[in-house]
Amino acid sequence: MTAQQPTAILLMGPTAAGKTDLAIELARRYPLELISVDSALIYRGMDIGTGKPSSEQLRQFPHHLVDIIDPKESYSAGQFVRDASGLIADIHARQRIPLLVGGTMLYFRALLRGIAEMPEANIEIRAALIARAQQEGWPSLHAQLAKLDPIAAQRIGAHDAQRIQRALEVMALTGRTLSSVQSEAVPPLPKVNFIAIGLSPVDREALYARIEARFHNMMAAGFLEEVRQLYGRGDLSTDLPSIRAVGYRQLWQYLSGNYSLDEAIAQGILATRHLARRQLIWMRSEADLEWVDSVAGDALGRCEQKIVRCLS
Repeated sequence: MTAQQPTAILLMGPTAAGKTDLAIELARRYPLELISVDSALIYRGMDIGTGKPSSEQLRQFPHHLVDIIDPKESYSAGQFVRDASGLIADIHARQRIPLLVGGTMLYFRALLRGIAEMPEANIEIRAALIARAQQEGWPSLHAQLAKLDPIAAQRIGAHDAQRIQRALEVMALTGRTLSSVQSEAVPPLPKVNFIAIGLSPVDREALYARIEARFHNMMAAGFLEEVRQLYGRGDLSTDLPSIRAVGYRQLWQYLSGNYSLDEAIAQGILATRHLARRQLIWMRSEADLEWVDSVAGDALGRCEQKIVRCLS
């Protein structure tokens, strides 16, 4: 790392790819500070279902931007960019290297490319879109989005109500596609050299097997009781981003009487697979990403090569 070109390492990958363990092992060996890039790890009290590092791991290897807000609160990509930018500057001032690790691709993209100015939310348009979705379903609105803005639709899942709604709202307000508006974004950290590593099993079925095993392990570790405690608070609902997180939403439906427990688990695993698929689609759109097979025996060694490059 030079004074002229400070460096930050991005370790991104789909859920269950093994990012946390690898990042901790790298931090054990090199002068790194970890910054979480995960829209679920920000919430206090959401530990098991988010795959949050253990309290002992966080004690030994602190992660910035973990446990920073209550599940009732909101947190945006813009807030992440501001927080992460300040942390990166602080870490560089300490003569260390930031390692940003996680799976929230929107946050990574915002940090790399910036966030364009967007129109403020419009209550009437949102209400009309929600009413349509209640009649037709969000996949129908996603199909409309795919015709109007195929670039944005490719990044947005067919059941991702919040982002489908926002994309159609932006078009209604501006007369332009979301991807066109986003193309005007300015990178917030142009002087930082980002080295991006994509961590994922090459075999998609291997990733899906890891997802299923991980979900069952979380259930055995008390995931349902964690959701039950959140449910019992009385001030949370599936209207909030925190409770819409994969796994939480499905178990919430079980507690609400809409699913059997077996159905909730099956739907939770399916939703996690869909999330992983969307994460991989985002990652494949990043031209400068250096891919590492997370289940290969040389995954740690290949990542170490990138770290050494930063230190030289």
